[in-house]
Amino acid sequence: AALTCFSDFTEMMRALGYPRLISMQNFHTPNFMLVSEVLLWLVKRYEPQTDIPPDVETEQDRVFFIKAVAQFMATKAHIKLNTKKLYQADGYAVKELLKVTSVLYGAMNTKGVERADVSEEDSSKFKFDLGSKIADLKAARQLASEITSKGASLYDLLGKEVELREARTESIARPLEINEAEKMMKIAIDCVLEQVQKTKDMLNNVALDEANLEAKIEKRKLELERSQKRLQTLQSVRPAFMDEYEKIEEQLQKQYNSYLEKFCNLTYLEQLLDDHQQTEQEMFEEATNMLRLMQNRLKEEEQHLLMSGNNDDSDVEIQEDEGSDSEGEDRQILKQRTTTETLLQG
Repeated sequence: AALTCFSDFTEMMRALGYPRLISMQNFHTPNFMLVSEVLLWLVKRYEPQTDIPPDVETEQDRVFFIKAVAQFMATKAHIKLNTKKLYQADGYAVKELLKVTSVLYGAMNTKGVERADVSEEDSSKFKFDLGSKIADLKAARQLASEITSKGASLYDLLGKEVELREARTESIARPLEINEAEKMMKIAIDCVLEQVQKTKDMLNNVALDEANLEAKIEKRKLELERSQKRLQTLQSVRPAFMDEYEKIEEQLQKQYNSYLEKFCNLTYLEQLLDDHQQTEQEMFEEATNMLRLMQNRLKEEEQHLLMSGNNDDSDVEIQEDEGSDSEGEDRQILKQRTTTETLLQG
């Protein structure tokens, strides 16, 4: 199977126009340079305008190159590649390369192209046809993956053929003993009968479990019916305290209406009280202002009288002869002062 896989790969590469001759000897040992060259050529063949860097000198460059190629194939061609097998660069890498080459080779056969050199116009038409037949590509990709997986499993089984051949030859060369064969057959029959009995027991247990579950279901149904009937009875019966409850509810409504009325009246009276207090405060302030103005006016009159009294004294000193007139004026001044002091005290 491995040889067939490798021969298919070489034929497809030759048909696609790969310029270098590939042999099986190139992949006996890991050959990363050849694998990277083939991958880059396939990517360029699929899309010439791609810009994957070809540097594979260091380990980091190789890892980046493998990731870039796998990502390109997954996004553009919807082909899933195993990066670990590609990095091994041995016979397992050929199986991964075969996924890409089989898609390109199948597309070339459907197009009818037999030449290796394909012009740019043909390549553009090829890509257009490839996109139009995406269902065929998916089927081809699935078949290619199945072929590669089955080929790998067959290769592993063929690797164990050496040991199995010896055991098979030894078993065939050994003479057949009827007694031993009969004994083994009896043991096998007993095992089968035991399995049959276990299966029957399990079936019986299932039947018992089913019967128990049905009995529980019936019991639950009866309980549900009784509960529903009880609920209907409770809903239909009127409680004894409902009459009293309705009366108390009516009284509560009346009390609430009375409360609302009293609350509104109280709020109105408080508002009137606030207005009356504000009015009294304004009247008190007005009276205080009037009293202050009267005090100021009396002070001014007193000062005026004092000034006039001083002038009269000077006239008395000058006119000593007119004693009777000065005494009368003094009494009048004293009377005015007394009156002014009384008003000020009041």
